[in-house]
Amino acid sequence: MRKYSILLLALSLSAVAQSPVDEVMYSSGKIYVVVAVLVIIFTLLAAYLVRLDKKITALEKKNEA
Repeated sequence: MRKYSILLLALSLSAVAQSPVDEVMYSSGKIYVVVAVLVIIFTLLAAYLVRLDKKITALEKKNEA
């Protein structure tokens, strides 16, 4: 368990530190574009998975009958 605590601590410390690239992205407002693109990608992926699940469920019901 202690190994995981040290790993989580190391990851959290690296997430707090900002690199010069982060500062440029925040100052120019491009970070919002990156976040928007990620939200769109995850939304489309979730919609695709829901649609696929509905199709599979319908096929399973059809196969049972």
